[in-house]
Amino acid sequence: MIRKVVAALAAFCLTAPAVAQDAQATGGLYAIHAGRVITEPGQPVLGASTIVVRGGRIEAIEDGHQSRPGAEYLDWSELTVMPGLIDLHTHISGDPGGDYRDEAVEPAEWGVVMGVKNMQISARAGFTTLRVPGIGMEAGNALRRATEQGIVAGPRILTSGPGLSIIGGHGDVSGFREDVNAVLAAGNTCTGPEECAARVREWSRAGADFIKITATGGVLSQQARGLDQHFTDAEMRSIADTAHSLGIHVAAHAHGPRGIEAAARAGIDSIEHGTFADEASLAAMRENGTVLVPTLMAYTGIRERLGTGVYTPQVEDKVRQTLSQVGQAARRAHAMGIPVLFGTDAGVFEHGRNAEELYMYVDLVGMTPAEALRSATIEAARFLDMEDEIGRLARGYSADLIALSGDPLTDVRALEDIEHVMVRGRTID
Repeated sequence: MIRKVVAALAAFCLTAPAVAQDAQATGGLYAIHAGRVITEPGQPVLGASTIVVRGGRIEAIEDGHQSRPGAEYLDWSELTVMPGLIDLHTHISGDPGGDYRDEAVEPAEWGVVMGVKNMQISARAGFTTLRVPGIGMEAGNALRRATEQGIVAGPRILTSGPGLSIIGGHGDVSGFREDVNAVLAAGNTCTGPEECAARVREWSRAGADFIKITATGGVLSQQARGLDQHFTDAEMRSIADTAHSLGIHVAAHAHGPRGIEAAARAGIDSIEHGTFADEASLAAMRENGTVLVPTLMAYTGIRERLGTGVYTPQVEDKVRQTLSQVGQAARRAHAMGIPVLFGTDAGVFEHGRNAEELYMYVDLVGMTPAEALRSATIEAARFLDMEDEIGRLARGYSADLIALSGDPLTDVRALEDIEHVMVRGRTID
């Protein structure tokens, strides 16, 4: 059914102005006349240049505005061109502010409809790669395939499928009668190391690019069992070891300090949120090479909705616990040399506002503009083991690039207004 929905939407998406029709040909040849080029934040900026794109990849970056016989010319000569942005934490199948009870009435196919809409919004905002931690497995796979094949305009997608949870924890269905909870359950819970290892293998078999777990309680779920450790140490070690044996990484939703510390010591690759990270948990992250994806815009989203009737009382209590901590853990992590990588939790706030988080990295975390841009380009790509494919502009790399007015190396807020986007050599209006 989901494939039918994607096919039906494809006709709309390809006749709308979102995708230039000539950009669909995989052998397309472009000559982009750029005013200045940031090949990689932190490296010397190039002046007027011609970026040659053929077959979805960068063929050359030449000085000046050169001619190229047979190429379609894109005049971006008044703009700054740089690598497309990478958001390591987005929820493309949903929007903020919905009632949790919608889960009982919305079909799985609706996630594909929302995903198509939000992928296009994200791409137009300059985000050419999205990691999606927590989405229906078939929906995530369908959306990934749709943009990969150029059927739907949008960014490269990496999907985890549903996040793994403990029974009754964040990520498990709750808030309904027990018989309704059982019907809505996604089969994503596990208890004990053996069962958790089996879930990882099942998710890998089903096509997950990585694994997400909810290592601690969460803010927006109806469960009210605190915000610290949920999975046991042994369960998290089993999940990490099994995932790594299959060549995929693990992202851990984690707020409380003991859950963060246990996840890092278990070999989990990234901590998502990290709200209450303390000295011991940050030390464990540094010792084990765990990165932080702080999702600071999520707190903007929940702050804007606090007291509006969107959240239930138990959720509002948890929201209030987090708001005094925004950016503090990320600032300490950055000062300690722990990689802080760009991820926003889009879907908790409106898609398309993702780039607002870059200024928070400068203002709250203490990064320079170049460091903030690297967190959303080459450093994020390196974490995904895709540093030879995305994250910089260079010969042989995927033609994922954006164009904007102004200089984001002096004012990261320039990235909140994108003029042009190209993903895999396909232009997106």
